[in-house]
Amino acid sequence: MFETLSEAQKWIESVEKFGEKYDLSRMHGACEMLGHPETTFKSVHIGGTNGKGSTLSFLKHILLESGYNVGTFTSPYIVHFNERITLNDIPISDEDLLHYINEIYTVQKEYRERHNDQITFFELVTLISFLYFRDKDVDLVLYEVGLGGKLDATNVISPVLSIITSVGYDHMHVLGNTLKSIAKNKLGIVKDGVPLVSAVRDSSLQKLFRSHTNKKTSPLYLTSDCPVENIEIGLPTRFDFEGETYTINMVGLYQIANAHTALLAKNVLNKRDDFDLPVDACKRGLEKAHMPGRFERFDNVILDGAHNISSIEASLKTLNAYYPDKKIRILFTVMADKAYVPILKKLERFADELIFTEIPYHRSEKAERLYDQSGHPNKQAFKDYKEAYRKARPKDADTILFITGSLYFISAIRAYVIETQNEH
Repeated sequence: MFETLSEAQKWIESVEKFGEKYDLSRMHGACEMLGHPETTFKSVHIGGTNGKGSTLSFLKHILLESGYNVGTFTSPYIVHFNERITLNDIPISDEDLLHYINEIYTVQKEYRERHNDQITFFELVTLISFLYFRDKDVDLVLYEVGLGGKLDATNVISPVLSIITSVGYDHMHVLGNTLKSIAKNKLGIVKDGVPLVSAVRDSSLQKLFRSHTNKKTSPLYLTSDCPVENIEIGLPTRFDFEGETYTINMVGLYQIANAHTALLAKNVLNKRDDFDLPVDACKRGLEKAHMPGRFERFDNVILDGAHNISSIEASLKTLNAYYPDKKIRILFTVMADKAYVPILKKLERFADELIFTEIPYHRSEKAERLYDQSGHPNKQAFKDYKEAYRKARPKDADTILFITGSLYFISAIRAYVIETQNEH
């Protein structure tokens, strides 16, 4: 048993991230050992290649403004480990986190003895969230899928609603090399009779979604069937939906789609007897929603956790829309196991200047390797990401520094950006 949170966190973060067996057998076994805490609260399951976190944030704030007690489970964190599990927008306390890591440590030992197998890191954190929400007064918990859908550790819950925000190329080594195979994996979160809300727009994927939900007798709600109108891009951004005008303060053209998805999800929840989410609360909720590290601006520095080709494309479109006359300098690193060459090509065509770096994390690609792979005429590389930031930080108002490539990178650099914000 651990006496301090630092000891406990050190242990849990040392546990293998993913097991050799990519299935849900460990989760089912562990949930049974714990008396099925995942069945003790209502939940919404949110999957998709991009937009999961922002859609979750919009929906969370709608629910909070409507007076509900709302839990969330997300990954990865940007500032503190505790952010993975929140109740009413407050991260799990250090005291509670220590208590539940100790509880799960005992389960891990017992599971290993029984099955000669080890519950993985992500599975352990998911189990901690089940125990925490079991013990709290919570009306609804929003669960963000970690990877894929069908075999993700979160997929042992029985949600009242499923959401799939988008389907794009990411984690192909696990999910497959075609959009169809990736979509099929994500559709694995759809439960019999449980409604699905999706912002998927590709006609062939919509056909696949309809076929799958028909087999599951699950009602399907597509954002393309009830579009938003009168979009006004700016700070803030406004749009109309079902005759009402909504305002969002999260920057990014793609955030309109995420807010739209949350509003459609709100409609579906409103069809249930146990939810009442009024229009005024929805308006306040969308306005209040925020996400650290998602097109987050500090003067002329922007942090964005885009880490696959579709999210990078969306971010570059947003940069172009908001800052068409600015010089764009990009500070970039990426996880080495990502298919990042197409991302690199996109950035090279867009950026006036490219600066490569790396973070002290075993998956991080080396700055030197990124530099060598890039054909950009105006490029630099710095191994130390803090030094890279100091060199890259704009000295004039006509330059935007766009920091991107990985949420892990954003998590590492964000505190340093804030700490040095007033330095010149």
